[in-house]
Amino acid sequence: MTTQPILVLGATGKTGSRIANRLEQKGLSVRRGSRSAAIPFDWEDRDTWAAALDGVSSVYISYYPDIAVPGAVETVAAFVEQARVAGVAKLVLLTGRGEYHAQQAEEVVRNSGLRFTIVRAAWFAQNFSEGALHETVMAGLLPMPGGEVREPIVDVDDIADVAVAALSEPGHDGELYEVTGPRLMTFAEMAAELSVASGRQVAHLPISFEDFHAALLPVQGEMIADVLTTIARETLDGRNAHLADGVARALDRAPRDFTAFASDAAQAGAWAEAA
Repeated sequence: MTTQPILVLGATGKTGSRIANRLEQKGLSVRRGSRSAAIPFDWEDRDTWAAALDGVSSVYISYYPDIAVPGAVETVAAFVEQARVAGVAKLVLLTGRGEYHAQQAEEVVRNSGLRFTIVRAAWFAQNFSEGALHETVMAGLLPMPGGEVREPIVDVDDIADVAVAALSEPGHDGELYEVTGPRLMTFAEMAAELSVASGRQVAHLPISFEDFHAALLPVQGEMIADVLTTIARETLDGRNAHLADGVARALDRAPRDFTAFASDAAQAGAWAEAA
């Protein structure tokens, strides 16, 4: 196995931090890609790319804040080309299920001439415990658009395990792993499970996409509110209301259920009141 480092972009984020930790636990060399890293990486500062890519064997690519941001696909394309020139052998790309721009980024990686694996993910369960919707859960509300649409929400730990397998084991080249949870759930059903796990009443509040944006704006800021609303408009129309087998194909096991996620998050103190 190569001793060259694996570059993990978004290494302080939900997927990247887990992937970097797991790779290190396997005894692999990891270069953590973030603006605060020893060798900094910043998507918005291309002058940081060369040093981050120098000598690495493979790269986990997650674009912050999301590949739906205008110009993101073009930026990813420029990075992929620089990775190719730098001698990178393998790319693992995280994209979003049912997103138009995500599919464009997938084509960039497919046509790069490099070995690749694509991990196409459903909505993250951890958005409720450590992401943009954490504060609303703490306030006892789950204000979500999309009506009664059902989403196969996925545990980020499953995404991380799939990406780690693709980065560290043979047999995953050229694969598209569409990763979902094991069942379809409405946001009302998610709110009910969050209530049980957290010990606080969490009520689903059906809202418009405009109100969803307005609710996110003061907590997350304009950029994140814009991105999440764009994704919600695009994906919460029923197009993703079916299960996929990416976790099972990549890992030879079933994906984690939302109940297990909520229980583990509660035990870790995700929804505990601050001291």
